[in-house]
Amino acid sequence: MFADRLINAIDKTQNPSVIGLDPQPELLPPSLRNEHKDKYGDSIEAVTKAIVEFNRQILHELKDIIPAVKPQLAYYEQLGWQGIKAFEETIAAAKKEGYIVIADGKRNDIGSTSAAYANAFLGKTKLFEKEISAFDVDAITVNPYLGSDGVAPFIDVCNKQEKGIFILVKTSNPSSSEIQDLQVNNKPVYLHVAALIKKWETGKGDRGFSSIGAVVGATHPNEAREIRSILPKSIFLVPGYGAQGATANDTMPCFDKQGYGAIINSSRKILYAYKEMKNMNFASAARNAAEHMKNDLHTALKSADIFPW
Repeated sequence: MFADRLINAIDKTQNPSVIGLDPQPELLPPSLRNEHKDKYGDSIEAVTKAIVEFNRQILHELKDIIPAVKPQLAYYEQLGWQGIKAFEETIAAAKKEGYIVIADGKRNDIGSTSAAYANAFLGKTKLFEKEISAFDVDAITVNPYLGSDGVAPFIDVCNKQEKGIFILVKTSNPSSSEIQDLQVNNKPVYLHVAALIKKWETGKGDRGFSSIGAVVGATHPNEAREIRSILPKSIFLVPGYGAQGATANDTMPCFDKQGYGAIINSSRKILYAYKEMKNMNFASAARNAAEHMKNDLHTALKSADIFPW
């Protein structure tokens, strides 16, 4: 079951962190950019080759301290088919190094199209005589705002393939309140979504958690506390730490009373740490930043008296 695999990976590294693999061409190390530009010219191919090499070195350097990675599809899709190939190669590299892989695609649509998305990322796609796994990630983020028939195909595939989903509930962006905080029957929309996730839960793993998780921003700790009360056994994927301004202490309401049930995302702060650590190469700088994040979370968990290790 996905939830068990994720919790076990967190225990193995003693680290509830996930690193967002969000490669921005202009932020890649100049030496890496120039190396591939010299080989392939000023082209998409040069950029995607540089991205894959960047990701591979980061993945290799962090594999013993980070349990999961979260490639954001938009950064790959903007580069067309070659970007999707880089996304596929990044997934393969992450799996080879032993990571849990969460695709950040926020997919959803009406029933049949939603089923196609679910098969593409979590399940199998039918060919002529056989079935294949197209991307074969461990989990994907899902937008719930088309309702149950848009989410049900993902849940079905999760159950069949032992995969996971993280459903948007209260996101970390500043304008999330424009929709997610709207009052409906005297409750904000995000609490209605949390109640739906509770309804959609289909069973718990050996570690006691559901594989139907929630995206809950660290920039909204009070709201996270409310959502946790509704979803005591859902794993929260928590954006907003670091570059978006949330602290480790802000993430604490996302954990349960045993210090489990949340995985905290950081992207830019880790990937591009080399910009602040001039004496290190980019992979070593990323490791240094990841270790700092791990220690920061440990300190906050201990202060909250929910340190699980």
